Amino acid sequence: MKFKVNNKEVFASTGGRPFDKKNPLIVFIHGSGLSHITWVLQTRYFAFHGYSVLAIDLPGHGYSEGPAIESIEEQGKWIADVIHSVDMKEASLVGHSQGCLVALECASQFPDKIKSIGLMGGAGAIPMNPELLDLAEKGDPKAVDLMMDWAHGPAGHFGGHPVPGLHHMNLGGSIVINGSVKNALGVDFRACDNYKNGFEAAKKIKCPTINILGDRDRMCPIKEGKKLADNIEDSEVEIIQNCGHMILLEEAGKSLELLKKFIRKNHPAEST
Repeated sequence: MKFKVNNKEVFASTGGRPFDKKNPLIVFIHGSGLSHITWVLQTRYFAFHGYSVLAIDLPGHGYSEGPAIESIEEQGKWIADVIHSVDMKEASLVGHSQGCLVALECASQFPDKIKSIGLMGGAGAIPMNPELLDLAEKGDPKAVDLMMDWAHGPAGHFGGHPVPGLHHMNLGGSIVINGSVKNALGVDFRACDNYKNGFEAAKKIKCPTINILGDRDRMCPIKEGKKLADNIEDSEVEIIQNCGHMILLEEAGKSLELLKKFIRKNHPAEST
């Protein structure tokens, strides 16, 4: 599905079903340098069970028009603009990694628009390794290889993706193919490194929130995920064992089950 946000063309996957404004909306926000592709299993389930879903490509990513947005604060506002652009008043947000920061910022700025938040592999701050940041900003494809290696836990390195058509370690190849290392991944990494408002944003959140964490996450270690959860009023914490940072892919089934239970409870649809 393509539509306009602030006069720029945006692409979002609707999970294989037509977008229907009568159904509750869930917006899925991908991580640094990635795209809607990472949410293929989760979006398909909700789209076929009473929800309208938008797995967005952030500006400058995937099929969305650029340039990439340079700050988390601006990306948070942009998500609110997405909800408005599709003529919806509210949505649940599901974010991964950088997408968690964006969801936090959006919910803190626009609390009346957000019904619930699902955070996967989140933290209140995501400082970047200086060498990795430098490689990404130079457009060096090695940044993608390092990110994919560091982001995946033992199961991801072993192979055998649970979602047909996807491969754990080769997923980052789409970043290189799209030529968006410097103009998307580099911008995203810099935005994460610059963002200092995560815990303050978290303290403002009053809607139901779940933190889904991997116990082998090296990018956003579990202690940082728990620290974030401690700053969000009455938030839930679920830990998936033997799982790295790419929770939505490494443990697609388990993460979906947790999201299903949480969203059904806090943003129910007529048909679930």
